[in-house]
Amino acid sequence: MYPFKTIRILRYEVGLLFRDGEFRGLLGAGRHWFFDPLRKVRVEVVSQRAPWLMHDQLDVIVKSGALAGRAEVVDLKDHQRALVWIDGRFSHLLPPGLYAYWTGAKQVRIELLDVTAARFVHPAFPVIARSPNAAHTLDLCTVDRNHVGVVYQQGEYAETLPPGQYAWWRGVGDAKVVEIDLREQTLDVAGQELMTADKVTLRMNAVVTYRVVDARQSVSVADGATQSLYREAQLALRAVVAARELDSFLTDKDAVTSEFESAVRRRAEQLGLAVVSVGVRDIILPGDMKDLMNKVTEAKKAAEANLIVRREETAAMRSQANTARLLADNPTLMRLRELEALERIAAGGKLNVMLGEKGLADRVVNLL
Repeated sequence: MYPFKTIRILRYEVGLLFRDGEFRGLLGAGRHWFFDPLRKVRVEVVSQRAPWLMHDQLDVIVKSGALAGRAEVVDLKDHQRALVWIDGRFSHLLPPGLYAYWTGAKQVRIELLDVTAARFVHPAFPVIARSPNAAHTLDLCTVDRNHVGVVYQQGEYAETLPPGQYAWWRGVGDAKVVEIDLREQTLDVAGQELMTADKVTLRMNAVVTYRVVDARQSVSVADGATQSLYREAQLALRAVVAARELDSFLTDKDAVTSEFESAVRRRAEQLGLAVVSVGVRDIILPGDMKDLMNKVTEAKKAAEANLIVRREETAAMRSQANTARLLADNPTLMRLRELEALERIAAGGKLNVMLGEKGLADRVVNLL
């Protein structure tokens, strides 16, 4: 067996020398000869072009002091994280642990961060968030446009965030973000079976338009502000209808809508919501009630029509009576009316005058 061993190391490489499994030092560029008849010498050649030195005995290598001046060593505690920049470009994030980076071939900058504040804030945040390993160290969250994010840390309210991208350190602070839509939303209260004060059952559909005005309150007061508002609208609609008889309800629907809106608006304010509008969309009566109401309406219309006819007949008779009294008190007017009648008759065709007894003939002659 040949007792000598030769190792060639290029100028951008470093050799890790081990003897009997223990680290003994670094080897620079060049050719190295070892007398090793028992095969106890081992050299691991690593490239400095990949600046991150990863080794299962890194702690031993660091403690030996062999990396002084050749690599930057960082030992991150539990409350620390690090950003690694290589040749002026962001590379990756480091969780707690021991790390070493060669400084010969590439420019390496390590930025230490204290994670006592769970939320991660940095001027280069967009670049860092896009890095492949960011999700291993950070909890990333995006608040969409027209939304806000209500942040809880350790179960306590922390802040309300506008639209944008945010991040929190994993394992620190136990942060939770609840995203709230600030746009107007419509709530359909459909198919409600309601009973009026006179025991008539009907179905109603209502619609409530609302928006969130206090995101923190909408999350904190109830487990689901929309569902709570829906239940409140159901109860309010039932209470308003139950307090009225059917006729009153149908003739004063504006008052019903106003009372319904007032009840819903009060509850919405407690939930951090603002009611934009409330409306009763459909009122559906049972089939037999529809027929009965149609008959009632038909009877009412018939009675109204009969009343109008009688009123007109009475007015006509009153007018005729007044005319008769006027003609009786003024004989000249009577003669004028008779002459007008004869004129109309004469204008319509040939006038034949039939004279009978002497008294009638004299009267006609007198008229002419």
